[in-house]
Amino acid sequence: MTATVLQRQWIVDAAGNPIGVILPVEEFALVETILEQRFPSLDEAHRIDQMEQAAQDPLFIADLQETMAAFAAVDAEWWEPA
Repeated sequence: MTATVLQRQWIVDAAGNPIGVILPVEEFALVETILEQRFPSLDEAHRIDQMEQAAQDPLFIADLQETMAAFAAVDAEWWEPA
């Protein structure tokens, strides 16, 4: 049996530029504290404010509608008919 080895997986944009990375849990644990200090979690009031703003953001609404359309057929198959 062959063991699976997890490695970093780079996320790139359309031009091939790295914009993110998926880390194995062991590597994430090494930088977790630094990330928490640099990007503190948002408080609830700020999160609610962001949600309210998203409802007025045309790009967010367009993305939401595109995602909902993409899953419409799967949702119709998965949910039991009324």
